[in-house]
Amino acid sequence: MARELLTQDELSELAAELEAWDVSGSELRRTFRFGNFVEAFGFMAAAALVAEKMDHHPNWSNVYSTVEVALNTHDRGGVTELDAALARAMDGLAGAAG
Repeated sequence: MARELLTQDELSELAAELEAWDVSGSELRRTFRFGNFVEAFGFMAAAALVAEKMDHHPNWSNVYSTVEVALNTHDRGGVTELDAALARAMDGLAGAAG
């Protein structure tokens, strides 16, 4: 998967696609809210497996039923297709709950 920074046009397209995410050139941010801690932790466990398979890991935190996520490609200094792919995967894992 490409590790080139997304262009401003690509970021604009991504923002339209990933409506629940705050999209900037430096990162993608989203807050996921679940019914309880177990649901939030289950989401994080599933997302961790996807991230590990991609060798691309999120910056995130969890407080009870809320998971805060920030994605960027550290070695590129911004958002790449890896971040977009992980955001899409996380949206799929969260389903309607997120």
